[in-house]
Amino acid sequence: MLDALNWPGFADLSLAGLLFLCAAAFLAGAVDAIVGGGGLVQLPAMLLLLPGGEVIYSLATNKVAAIAGTAAAARTYAKRTPIDWSAALSMALVALLGSLGGAMLANALPSHVLNIIVLVALVAVGLYTWRKPDLGSVDAPRFQRRVQLLVMLAGGAVIGFWDGIAGPGTGSFLVFLLVGLVGFAFLTASATAKVVNVATNLGALIFFIPAGKVLWGLGILMALSNIAGSVLGAMLAARRGSGFVRRVFLTVVVGLVVSLGWKMAAGA
Repeated sequence: MLDALNWPGFADLSLAGLLFLCAAAFLAGAVDAIVGGGGLVQLPAMLLLLPGGEVIYSLATNKVAAIAGTAAAARTYAKRTPIDWSAALSMALVALLGSLGGAMLANALPSHVLNIIVLVALVAVGLYTWRKPDLGSVDAPRFQRRVQLLVMLAGGAVIGFWDGIAGPGTGSFLVFLLVGLVGFAFLTASATAKVVNVATNLGALIFFIPAGKVLWGLGILMALSNIAGSVLGAMLAARRGSGFVRRVFLTVVVGLVVSLGWKMAAGA
């Protein structure tokens, strides 16, 4: 039961490892659907278990799972929350281009550099989430329409680039930009962030798929798990509120920071 699965597209994972990564994808989908930052759960779990130290395969396969979950969440939000589609799609386009550039750079960086980037991101975004104030109760735009769009485009390009090169915290960064800087209400920001996040995942995959960096068997199973988690996340948001999920989220982030930090210190 615990032997490596010698199936193509699974990187010789054991059955236990595969089940763990599917569970991580499920939890990531739930977290991402509510507060963003599902990559903080999913990607580090892949880095811990995929053998060979090839971080680029973890990044690429993570995008397959992530795009499925963000698309499902975006569809759910679109049914329930008004979205400024003109601004959202414009932001998504520049974010896609930024993500494509980030993926190209990620492919050129040594694995240990990406490990450091991911660990720093985990710590930074974890601390931000812990200290995050309750913003976004109502829409309160801070800029005129043209300036607002420019801020969204600039932020989308930068965050898209980050999603392509590493990715953890992208959803949280997008929500923070739209709530804290642009002035959107939380629900509006979350809905818009999911549309943009679909584009950033797509931008990275435009590079990773032709480059042969995706482990398709693992990616498809994790994508299905991520979608299921997204559905559960929407239900949790409605029934128990984001405060409960936020506490779980922080606990998971702390655990993954410790685990990934230990792996790097041990030279694994």
